[in-house]
Amino acid sequence: MAEWHLPEEFDSLRRLMEARMLMMGRREYVQVLRLLETFGFEDLHAAVKHALRLGAVSFDAVKHLLLCQIEQRPPKLDLDNYPYLPRANVAATSPASHMSLMTEGQS
Repeated sequence: MAEWHLPEEFDSLRRLMEARMLMMGRREYVQVLRLLETFGFEDLHAAVKHALRLGAVSFDAVKHLLLCQIEQRPPKLDLDNYPYLPRANVAATSPASHMSLMTEGQS
């Protein structure tokens, strides 16, 4: 695999999976690549790009999007189809905020 020349989306997917799930992310990325044993490269590439656009970075998400694409059915991961679901907006926590929580308990 080290000598494969894959499009940049695959590298982005790998980095995001590893950042979010560490070793398990690496394993999930390998599972994504193993989808090539069953499915065509173009279909998998399209599913990876779609997963990245949605922020759905996991083997299950990529596989779901791939199957939906092949079966020509809409994916259930697109939250635009479910406007009644609340959107989560998670901001990055600053170290200073974390430290203020730590010092509050010591007073």
